[in-house]
Amino acid sequence: MLNQLLVHQLRRRVEASGLPFAVELWNGEQVGAVAEAVVRVRLHRPSSLKAMADPSLGVLARAYVEGGLDLIGDVRDILALGDRLCNAGDCAPKIGSEGWKWWRHTRARDRRNIQYHYDVSNDFYGLWLDRRRIYSCAYFRQPDMSLDAAQEAKLDHICRKLDLHRGERFLDIGCGWGGLILHAAERYDVRAVGITLSDDQHAYVSEQIAERGLGGRVEVRKMDYRDMHEPDGYDKIASVGMFEHVGRANLAAYFNKIMDLLKPGGLLLNHGITAAATESGGLGSGISEFIDDYVFPGGELVHAADVLRAAADSGLECLDAENLRPHYGTTLWHWVTRLEQHADEARRLIGEQKYRIWRIYMAGSAHAFDHGWLELWQVLAGKGVGGSQPNYPFRRDYIYRGE
Repeated sequence: MLNQLLVHQLRRRVEASGLPFAVELWNGEQVGAVAEAVVRVRLHRPSSLKAMADPSLGVLARAYVEGGLDLIGDVRDILALGDRLCNAGDCAPKIGSEGWKWWRHTRARDRRNIQYHYDVSNDFYGLWLDRRRIYSCAYFRQPDMSLDAAQEAKLDHICRKLDLHRGERFLDIGCGWGGLILHAAERYDVRAVGITLSDDQHAYVSEQIAERGLGGRVEVRKMDYRDMHEPDGYDKIASVGMFEHVGRANLAAYFNKIMDLLKPGGLLLNHGITAAATESGGLGSGISEFIDDYVFPGGELVHAADVLRAAADSGLECLDAENLRPHYGTTLWHWVTRLEQHADEARRLIGEQKYRIWRIYMAGSAHAFDHGWLELWQVLAGKGVGGSQPNYPFRRDYIYRGE
């Protein structure tokens, strides 16, 4: 009886929506205008009815990942239709901590969370990332740039903002698969150190250092940024795509540590995803809860204003800020396309469920950046000397020389 009521509710919702999609039930029954359907949803069991009868984006994503339903069609159409079906609108964020599942960021828990997301399979990430395996927002100087070219442009964009010079000591906090430290050493002749909590990343970067003959100039360490103690300090520090794992409660400790690690006159480039709304407690429509449970356990997003405030409170002077939001949407669509092109190999490496997690997560994130629900900020800050910044040119044109 309950199933019949839910089928009736589903039929009314599909018909009232006027959207070009159809639903196929587990018994073969069709709901919606099948001939005009751009997207088809196939339910595999009666328990999936509730997800469709009263949907949110997070609920639909969970049902897809758990195999309760299939989403058939172009992934862009799937996201656009899901947005309208769920009345997500601007995906209004929940305000304050009550809307988000806040986590304690102990060293042990952060290590587990990082390893859950990154220690999936180096070969899996290699299927859809660029040849340097850079897992962060690219920089598309021209809209038609290839992913490889845009990621190289991003590395140069960071190195130029930091005004890297030969022989400087450079630290990358959360170095991923080593793209930035390797690039900075080879192109800018710096002495680079990268840190990561991922076993797979540490092993991969170690191999790359040996293969490129960079031993003695580049080092990768498996360690928590909070455990770093460097009496000599670093001339320049970058943190790219790691800030999202820090946690709101740890912002002060994070920037205080960076302040301690920087030499007087040193520069920091902090590159990270931020919430588009102030006082955000995470995206609505069940998205934040889905990401927390399946993708980035323990991840927290703050507004760019919180980044500037926390950095300033630590004694760093914020010198430049740039929002690369459109670039991340483009980057993510490149990743989704490449992942789908290698779907069979991805399933072989990590299994059906994890393939679905990455596909729907990255497509959903691309949709979120395209619609202004999320932002990506690069903040350049400096450690002053007697109130001055001796190593910052104070003219932004130095960043774009040679482009």
